[in-house]
Amino acid sequence: MNVTIYHNPACGTSRNTLAMIRNAGIEPAIIDYLATPPSRAELIKMIADAGLTVRDAIRQKDTPYAELGLDNPELSDNQLLDAMLAHPILINRPFVVTPLGTRLSRPSELVLEILPETHKGAFTKEDGEKVLDAEGKRIV
Repeated sequence: MNVTIYHNPACGTSRNTLAMIRNAGIEPAIIDYLATPPSRAELIKMIADAGLTVRDAIRQKDTPYAELGLDNPELSDNQLLDAMLAHPILINRPFVVTPLGTRLSRPSELVLEILPETHKGAFTKEDGEKVLDAEGKRIV
């Protein structure tokens, strides 16, 4: 299965998402989107395929969001996209693209919606939260 993760290794959510993909027996294509941002067309497609608005896909925390005035509700999608491409840290993460769909995996468990149910067993996130039991079934 072809899986791509737009990853930030400094982000715990992104690391947990990557680990869940690997727990499903998949080695994804890993794109460090801060070093290699998606093209405008790729970003627009990921946002649309994930069922998000452009504003939904912007990261506010630990970014220049406020100082760039992006909290102005009158900004157009094109203006927001311009800012995201100029400052990739504004692209929320991690986006994961699979043949089963595209998700902004926040929380990281959302990636399970677009992965086959081939998990190799239990999975616990970095913070100790149990996500999958020993049989690879989701813990609710």
